Amino acid sequence: MIRGGHVDVTVLGGLQVDAHGHLANWMIPGKMVPGMGGAMDLVSGAKRVIVAMQHAARANQDCRQMHPAADVGATRNLVVTDMAVIAFPNGKATLLETAPGVGVGEVMAVTDAELVIPTSSRK
Repeated sequence: MIRGGHVDVTVLGGLQVDAHGHLANWMIPGKMVPGMGGAMDLVSGAKRVIVAMQHAARANQDCRQMHPAADVGATRNLVVTDMAVIAFPNGKATLLETAPGVGVGEVMAVTDAELVIPTSSRK
């Protein structure tokens, strides 16, 4: 199903997402891992990718871990964290929404990547 391009949306966990929406979700430097599993297939085979992760656990502008699929189109990625929802239109990290009780300033303070803040998202 996934390799044939029959899946519209996939949701998977991520370790890091860089400022352009590139995902690292399976390689931990210095740790032995059995492999990437189906992550590469899920990311490259789905029409839309939603990444769920902790916002500040591994905040980093540059993805220093392996990308499971380097050709993943960032415009179809959405990152949902415990603090915010971020999309990547035109390859730019754009804050769409903050979690209840979380301000835009708090999100910006723990995000290394430069965020585009639409007027409607400002609190």
